[in-house]
Amino acid sequence: MTRLALVLAYDGSQFDGWQTQPSGRAVQDHLERALAEIAGHRVATVCAGRTDAGVHALRQVVHFDTDSERPESAWVRGVNTHLPDGVAVRHASVVGPAFHARFGALRRCYRYLLHASPVRHPLLHARAGWTHHGLDHDRMREAALLLVGEHDFSAFRSSQCQAASPVRRLEQLSIEPHGALLSFTVIGNAFLHHMVRNLVGLLVAVGAGRHPPAFAAELLEHRDRRLAPPTFDPSGLYLEGVAYDDRFALPTWGGQLVTDWLV
Repeated sequence: MTRLALVLAYDGSQFDGWQTQPSGRAVQDHLERALAEIAGHRVATVCAGRTDAGVHALRQVVHFDTDSERPESAWVRGVNTHLPDGVAVRHASVVGPAFHARFGALRRCYRYLLHASPVRHPLLHARAGWTHHGLDHDRMREAALLLVGEHDFSAFRSSQCQAASPVRRLEQLSIEPHGALLSFTVIGNAFLHHMVRNLVGLLVAVGAGRHPPAFAAELLEHRDRRLAPPTFDPSGLYLEGVAYDDRFALPTWGGQLVTDWLV
């Protein structure tokens, strides 16, 4: 039995999220059907982090086991011939039984792209979130610093979240402007359901002047999702990468805002 790891990119607007669905239109459904074509048997996959419908991935990590002997190129080019245009395997490698895509992840990096403009841009539809409000970046950064660290993030989890504990360690929450686009980089050991989109929703509300920066600390203290701003649009959210022990030699994240998507 061989365990392989795949790194995938996908356009989340074309699928019903990552996790298999009765519709058969989830990323996992398409990937497992394509893998079965190459492996010659049914394949079960495990991913680093399940993404919702509309959420994209630059480097989603998946593992699976197979008895079939194929060159690594078959798990990339071969599998891609059986996948729809909106998803592609970008990397494949043998990792051994010690590797686990979910439980072996040391940290995860998400990026949120926000178009801040009085008028929406049609070419950014399903690629970035949008707000017509002017945003004070300094206020947003002040609030973001209050969220970094290990906290109970109950105020930022959805009611459907199944995590056993709401405590997470947020290592980075940075905000950088790129013209009319704002890029939020969020790095942590793990994330609750809707956590990143809820963090962005709070920061946008702070930047628009609806709450002071100190409101971020108040939400952490009260641990009540009902007090927080609404969950933000999934369109701008990207799973940028996942970090593992160096011995597995898997790509993580880095690069420039746009050119990073192309390598």
